[in-house]
Amino acid sequence: MHMSRMRIAKIAALLALIVVTDSLLGRGGQGPAATEPKYRDTRLWRIFHRFTQRIDQRRGWDSLPIVPGLAVLAGIRNVLRQANLYNTDDAPTINERPLSPLEPAYLTRRTNDGSYNDLDNPSMGRAYRRFGRNVPLTGTWPEPEPAIMEPNPRLVSRKLLTRDEFVPATSVNNLAGAWLQFMVHDWFSHGKGDKTKSWKVPLEPGDTWHQDPMEIPCIIPDSTRPPGASEHPPTFLNTQSAWWDSSQLYGTTLAHQMAARTGTDGRLHVGSETRPPHSGENPDGNPKHEPGFWLGMHMLGEIFEMEHNAICDHLKAAYPQYDDEELFQRARLICGALQAKIHTMEWTPAVIAHPTMKIAMRANWFGLAEENIHKLIGRVSPDEAISGIPGSPTTHYGVPYSLTEEFAAVYRMHPLLADDWIFRSAEDDSERRTATFREISGPAAVDVAEEIGMQDLFYSFGRSHPGAIQLHNFPRFLQEFERPDGVIQDLASVDVLRIRETGVPRYCQFRRLLHMPAPRTFEELTDNPEWAAQLREVYGDVERVDTMVGMFAETNPTGFAFSDTAFRVFILMASRRLNSDRFFTKDFTPEVYTKAGMKWIDDNEMTDVILRHLPGLRPQLRGLDNAFVPWPKTSPDES
Repeated sequence: MHMSRMRIAKIAALLALIVVTDSLLGRGGQGPAATEPKYRDTRLWRIFHRFTQRIDQRRGWDSLPIVPGLAVLAGIRNVLRQANLYNTDDAPTINERPLSPLEPAYLTRRTNDGSYNDLDNPSMGRAYRRFGRNVPLTGTWPEPEPAIMEPNPRLVSRKLLTRDEFVPATSVNNLAGAWLQFMVHDWFSHGKGDKTKSWKVPLEPGDTWHQDPMEIPCIIPDSTRPPGASEHPPTFLNTQSAWWDSSQLYGTTLAHQMAARTGTDGRLHVGSETRPPHSGENPDGNPKHEPGFWLGMHMLGEIFEMEHNAICDHLKAAYPQYDDEELFQRARLICGALQAKIHTMEWTPAVIAHPTMKIAMRANWFGLAEENIHKLIGRVSPDEAISGIPGSPTTHYGVPYSLTEEFAAVYRMHPLLADDWIFRSAEDDSERRTATFREISGPAAVDVAEEIGMQDLFYSFGRSHPGAIQLHNFPRFLQEFERPDGVIQDLASVDVLRIRETGVPRYCQFRRLLHMPAPRTFEELTDNPEWAAQLREVYGDVERVDTMVGMFAETNPTGFAFSDTAFRVFILMASRRLNSDRFFTKDFTPEVYTKAGMKWIDDNEMTDVILRHLPGLRPQLRGLDNAFVPWPKTSPDES
């Protein structure tokens, strides 16, 4: 009881701080309209931001007690919203995909390609629009050759990224790693590379790669850029809808959607054969033949297809007048919002398990007034800090919404994947079989799923750990990955080169542009002396360290599964995905979602989803408040 009162007192103090700060400092604008002042840019806000930035740079937000830590995080996010959103659509554009005419149904339904989310700018965030940026556009020119190839990406892969021994991330389970890829396939894709043009990467002495030079397909060029627009940095297209709309389940075209649906009672087919391919470029349309398809993607896709169908059944019982189309469209909204809630309130606090972040992420959804107040009386304030982002006013912070190249770069987290897997029985924890990652990727994943069964698969994932996101922990299998089209790639080399190719600044400059101190030496970059020596040998100059490599080397805040550098992009873009989406803001209402749908979102978490469809796992999930933390081993009295 004492701890509970302490927490209530801290949150009450912070609520008072926010209210008083907003009143004294002035709100300084919230929306995108040109007539509004810049976001929180009054004189007193600027003082507040300088103060919080100084504290962060000298002490670090993560070393502070919860209340001042939350205040510093608020200042960090305010500054990022002011200074780290850049619009690439200002560059000349040609040959854009045609926009379908506005239909009345679009007012309350998501479109297939993400258009008409913003009714004033209907192309915003739809598929095949440009990635935005989180750093000034003048700093996003890719380095010319030969600088872009220095140091050699394959050398970086072999000397710094190769997994010597699997290092687990023991605070989370393998569902957390699978979930991240499940979300990424909803958010963004650059496509599969330009088959007509490749980078030539020379091999170092002793490298046994099958071809010399190694060939890495160039990124697909922006087809909407006119020839000769060389005064603007290169831009690239996101083949996915940038909205949080579950396009990994529903697709981005009507053809994909219709293939996924049964045509009865709003329901989906259950099974990967009818799930839309995430890139939209698969020749046969079968997601099993997608480069990123593996067992974890299959499991989460299947359980959320079943969840969609359960929502349809619930809506049909509550609203028997709804036809197939109405049931599907409402269930799609509800299922997508539930995924967003799970990611915000469960996945994120599991992978960044810092006490301050646990409160901050719950506040993103429910506000600091917290869930009980929300369920009792609803929103008590339009302010997102007090009553959460869902249901708050829509705002783009003066820049049209898109996902960014920097966001894509910090989510290159392949070390999460293990090379070797053990599948166990949920009944008695006995070993059923082992497998390499090669055996659970591609079409073989479905065969393994049918052999093991969903209950034992989820138990096995819940009982095991993903890899730690650090140097020397890149999956060996992915360093010699054969795509479905037969092309063999070292994805570690690809990750390094792709980040350079898209013009993401190198690590030190990246941190400066995110208002963070940059290391002056390799010893300042990492507290691991061996890694510092290896980085010096490969790079020579700390300013040349690649962004991904630097993030893998730096010391993480307490409880974090990834770096504080990546976190800065995350705290900006994670909330922006909600703030800009009218289906999470002004249209997050019972009129759009239905009363039954809003209650479904409020009442369910990932453990509820799992147990609804795999009730045999109830003993293993008993007492767990987060499905992404390690599950307990089945005990003898439960078998």
